[in-house]
Amino acid sequence: MSPLPHPEKPTPQKSVFHARGLTKTYDMGEVQVQALRGIDLELFEKEFVVLLGPSGSGKSTLLNILGGLDVPTSGTVHYLDQNLTAGNDAALTRFRREHVGFIFQFYNLIPSLTARENVSLVTEIALDPLTPEEALDIVGLKDRMDHFPSQLSGGEQQRVAIARAIAKRPEVLLCDEPTGALDVQTGMVVLDAIARVNRDLGTTTAVITHNQVISQMADRVISLSDGQISNIEHNTHKLSAAELNW
Repeated sequence: MSPLPHPEKPTPQKSVFHARGLTKTYDMGEVQVQALRGIDLELFEKEFVVLLGPSGSGKSTLLNILGGLDVPTSGTVHYLDQNLTAGNDAALTRFRREHVGFIFQFYNLIPSLTARENVSLVTEIALDPLTPEEALDIVGLKDRMDHFPSQLSGGEQQRVAIARAIAKRPEVLLCDEPTGALDVQTGMVVLDAIARVNRDLGTTTAVITHNQVISQMADRVISLSDGQISNIEHNTHKLSAAELNW
């Protein structure tokens, strides 16, 4: 009688970010504001995470610390085997340049440059970039490459910003309210572009939002309240942007 086959063990997820005990305190005159109150967090390779919570819950502060734009008051953050909290300004600049793409609510495009030229600002300094044409094609702007920002809609400008962020092939994409300035239909197009980057390029993606509907697109939903993680949920069935019921 032949032995029963051993069930295959699931492949463990690779941790990209490992944060422990993060606090952040701001001095506002004579008042101290605690933005983060002891955050423990891991983000994993290739996953799509939504950081959900109301204004003032600590979402942007946490994202800025993960992206090396800010440092915690206490606690540690590791990116792979790199201790970000031990790095100086030069080390954090190098980390941002080589590993992280940022998308913000406002597009920050240079008005006098075309979409292609705005993206090429990144590709000229990256180690192994996509071409501007490849990056713009990924976000569906193949036919708008030579248009200036003033000739593009808000959603198209945000997609140029996404193309600029992904052109350097970042391992991590951090998005702070990327649809906050857009109407529903345009926001869906932008979210679809972000999801495509996560799916096709395998980029670990974290999206900040106060809109609970968007959380249905995520592998995990991390809810924040008053500077702390209040809940973590796993979505067994992810929705596409087009399936969201706004």
